[in-house]
Amino acid sequence: MTTGDGAQSTVEQPVRLGAGAIVAYIVLACGLAWLVVLPLWLGDGLREPYAVPLMTVMMYTPAAAALIVLAVFRPVPKGRRLRFLGLWPLRPAGRVVGMVVIGLLVPPLLVLASTAVAVLCGWLTVDLVGFSGFAALIAEKIPAGTPLPPTAVLIAAQAASIPIAAATVNAIAAFGEELGWRGFLVPALRRWGTWPALLISGVIWGLWHAPIILLGYNFGRVDLGGVLLMTGGCIVLGVLFGWLRLRSASIWPAVFAHGSFNASAGMYLWFFAAGSKPDPALVLPLGVSGWIVGAAVIVVLILTGQFRRQPALAADRPRTLPSTLPPIGADPSAPAPPEAGGAPGEPPAGPRP
Repeated sequence: MTTGDGAQSTVEQPVRLGAGAIVAYIVLACGLAWLVVLPLWLGDGLREPYAVPLMTVMMYTPAAAALIVLAVFRPVPKGRRLRFLGLWPLRPAGRVVGMVVIGLLVPPLLVLASTAVAVLCGWLTVDLVGFSGFAALIAEKIPAGTPLPPTAVLIAAQAASIPIAAATVNAIAAFGEELGWRGFLVPALRRWGTWPALLISGVIWGLWHAPIILLGYNFGRVDLGGVLLMTGGCIVLGVLFGWLRLRSASIWPAVFAHGSFNASAGMYLWFFAAGSKPDPALVLPLGVSGWIVGAAVIVVLILTGQFRRQPALAADRPRTLPSTLPPIGADPSAPAPPEAGGAPGEPPAGPRP
């Protein structure tokens, strides 16, 4: 097309993934997850010495599925795949960096808040003086008579290590999931609206965990109840991580938030009283107490308009597409081209929630 001064300008059409590519991605991600952990099902479950390595490999199956779909179905041109997945470019840089900082620092606060909710609801009995439950856990893992610093010092050392672990080991492990769920699936589903994309991707993310949840991971429940609990937690977390993705047009804030959450998820163990038996379904940040805190944060984000304005990730609903659209990653508040139907400087309609 031609701009007002006669110069040639091209506007990239947003990518729209077909249902076939989306379904293929979901089947591949879940199928590969089951395949990776099959040795645990054929062996001694989570007691196998290779359980943790296999579960780490499982975390990369969503990324593998996304790359396979991109290579086979080719729904995104090669030169635009990094942008579509939210890997690059990091623009606007200030917003991306700010969201990364939020992703690193806020999840531990949410975990602490969920612990407080569990205490207030009577689901968690705590010992805030001697930290007897945590002391008992440490004593079980070391030889008797081994000298240890005070329990409070051990807790402080663990707390100080959370940001480092979140930004390194845990972020590397979380990258595989985030590249698939928030990098590929959220933009792919975004054509049907923000909330369908966030909620459906959260449900699928939760069900994807079924191979290890049914072995007793996280909740100690080897039935459908454990899978439903995990799905509930993933829906709440998926909305929060998805918000980071939508506001920044980048997966990196969600990667670091996921790493930070994983690094801090066991913080409730610092406080529980020895002899008490907290129910993971109620006290874990992926359990009911975490749902309450996460839902409260989501309500605040909605009331403050945080889901209203987003950079474009992929094509919107087919019936709402204007004739000319901004490129992937562009801020919808940017001025529309003259041919887009509005006066120069008039912002086009942004993505609809």
